[in-house]
Amino acid sequence: MQALTSAVLAAFVLYAGSWYFGYVEGNFALLLFVATVVTGAYWLAERFYFLPQRQTAAAVLEASDAKRREDLGKMGIKQVDGDIAEAKSRLLAQPWWLDWTAGLFPVIIAVFFLRSFLVEPFKIPSGSMIPTLLVGDLILVNKFTYGLRLPVLNTKITEGSAPKRGDVMVFRYPPKPSLDYIKRVVGLPGDTVQYINKRLTVNGQSVVTTGVPDFFDEDVMRYFKQYEETLGDKKHKVLNDEERPAFVPGVENFAGRDACLYSVEGVRCKVPEGHYFMMGDNRDNSLDSRYWGFVPEKNIVGKAFFVWMNFSNPKRIGSFD
Repeated sequence: MQALTSAVLAAFVLYAGSWYFGYVEGNFALLLFVATVVTGAYWLAERFYFLPQRQTAAAVLEASDAKRREDLGKMGIKQVDGDIAEAKSRLLAQPWWLDWTAGLFPVIIAVFFLRSFLVEPFKIPSGSMIPTLLVGDLILVNKFTYGLRLPVLNTKITEGSAPKRGDVMVFRYPPKPSLDYIKRVVGLPGDTVQYINKRLTVNGQSVVTTGVPDFFDEDVMRYFKQYEETLGDKKHKVLNDEERPAFVPGVENFAGRDACLYSVEGVRCKVPEGHYFMMGDNRDNSLDSRYWGFVPEKNIVGKAFFVWMNFSNPKRIGSFD
């Protein structure tokens, strides 16, 4: 078992190392699921096989010592040297290969269920959601609001509530589902979304937008036009870069592209049933549904709702819309 366990642990380390250095495309949900299954199997083996074996061996040692003392007592020897406490402790101790498998199972399964069904942490890697979310924000994503999903498969098992316009949502990037993206829900199934000359319209109604003081981006040392937008029942801030044109360059040939009309002024799309139109709050610096299309319902991961840390700016901690 030691050799087998060494091979299993080496495989985990090799996979994690290859993922870290970019040799393979990692899947943390799958890795955590496999770790839960493997450590769970060791935990069951420890509880129902290995531990009883060690307890039996300790009991045999204890009985043997008692018999020895009894026999010596019959011979008139009352003072018997030797204490089996240390030997018994060694027999009952968990070997290293069980410490690193069965011993970790309670922690791993707790993380697995917490991450799969309650909340999942994410780190914001880009500026596409500025000013709502900044690069380096560590956020929490609610995994049950939109319905619980099976880990790895992402199959929905409870109904939950449907996403609303204005929600900040994490989803699997349609062109590459192994990647997680975060954007704001702008269009619901059946909506007609229009972003023309940097003005957002949903179902023929202009989204209410109010000018607010410019936003200073410390990363690029520039000011950007900032607006407060009311989308659904949520108010949030968005940025515009006056130096960027309104047209959408480099559009991919995504599924449902025929439902979109592109022009030099922008784009107009009819959102298919079962899909969502997503946009970043940093409107001119966001690779979103304007470029790669609609997000199918099956790709939904959860609703982002809280910044739990930003190590370069702890004041960022708190909820957001």
